[in-house]
Amino acid sequence: MTMRNSATALLGLAVMATCGLAVAQAPVGPNLTSTADEQTIAIIGGKLLTVSHGTIENGTVILQYGKIAAVGTPATVKIPTGATIIDAKGKTVYPGLFDSESHLGLFEVGSDANARDLVETADEIEPQMHVYDAFHAETERIPVQRINGVTNALISPEPADSLPGQDSVIQLYGRDRDEMFISKDAALSMNFMGDVRRRGGPGGGGKFPGTRMGVASQLRQTFLDAQAYEASLKGDKKGPAPKRDLKLEALLPYLHGEKLVVLSCEEGYEVEVAMGIAKEFHLKVALNHLTHTQDVLDKIASYHVPVIVGPIYDAPMANERYDAVFSLPAELAKRGVTVAISTGGEGMADSRNLPYAAGYAVAYGLPYDEALKSITLTPATIFGLGDKLGSLDVGKTANVVIANGDPLDVRTNVEQVFIDGIAVPMVSRQTKLRDEYAPLVKGGMKQ
Repeated sequence: MTMRNSATALLGLAVMATCGLAVAQAPVGPNLTSTADEQTIAIIGGKLLTVSHGTIENGTVILQYGKIAAVGTPATVKIPTGATIIDAKGKTVYPGLFDSESHLGLFEVGSDANARDLVETADEIEPQMHVYDAFHAETERIPVQRINGVTNALISPEPADSLPGQDSVIQLYGRDRDEMFISKDAALSMNFMGDVRRRGGPGGGGKFPGTRMGVASQLRQTFLDAQAYEASLKGDKKGPAPKRDLKLEALLPYLHGEKLVVLSCEEGYEVEVAMGIAKEFHLKVALNHLTHTQDVLDKIASYHVPVIVGPIYDAPMANERYDAVFSLPAELAKRGVTVAISTGGEGMADSRNLPYAAGYAVAYGLPYDEALKSITLTPATIFGLGDKLGSLDVGKTANVVIANGDPLDVRTNVEQVFIDGIAVPMVSRQTKLRDEYAPLVKGGMKQ
């Protein structure tokens, strides 16, 4: 991690007490982030939920140069001279949370078309689209999610196209938009859900396939075209070079199994057809959503692929149990499936609700440790970042959260979030509105 040089910012460091937790805070910069250099920070006395190697009571975590430098007990970890010490006695310390599907940065106000970059509707096959080209780094929605402990997210287009583009993994911190991206083309979204078919069915535009067989045929033809395009690139060099086709070119790493395809389905028969296509073209996949697939869970387990479940706040179908969606992570885990939990998009599915989605899964049978892992280390591993994120381990990025209780409990308050070892200001548009108007409410709106 390169030291960020900002002597002026260091002179402006202040100590802010939040619920009794004293944390060095830097001045607020773009996107309500800190602008100061990393310090050596020692978080002592807290209950450490390491995710990878159990719980450490009265533990110590050292953050240095944006990395986790040490994790352990006072007997095994020496606090460096000059470190800023944060007393986390009675607090819980855990790695930053990772939302496996979000649209953060692609829209601000839903009713404002100029602020919406959720999906390109000109064509259903747009694998050459890159989320990072549309990402709005200055959205006020990001700090709202971040101050509840979410430090990373996979940003994907809305699932209204069959191949809407390539997803990016971000950190919910950065003094500019480039600094926020940690994996620009982390995965390809591939959708076999009802949203895709409804665009072409009754009431839709009529331009796109409106049936499952239409979508399946469209996807097969697209992958066959990409294979033919690659073959032409390897053809007779004496002949004319083929015209570059960004759409087909973008698919080649996925056809080679070099990159992950996030394959979204909602119902059992969609999974079976879509996985048939994935096997036909040797795609490396993670299944997504699977909201109403309880009738094919054993078959899903037989695919031996990771599954992203979300949003969990969804109503059951008429022929399902009331708890069908809530218990889906537990039922998959019982069958040996690697499960990540996501919020899946907008509204109730804001990324700030990610820990509570995992809490719902615990209430309906998912073991607690697996639930915490499903929003930390598991998504990091699925997207090739398990060596950098998702647990309190030496050498990983210093994305660390301090809270006053269980991270999956709605009664818990997050008191400080560190991203890249920096104590980000615990400020959002909502906290500013609260601080502005709460005194008026408390005083009975007295003039």
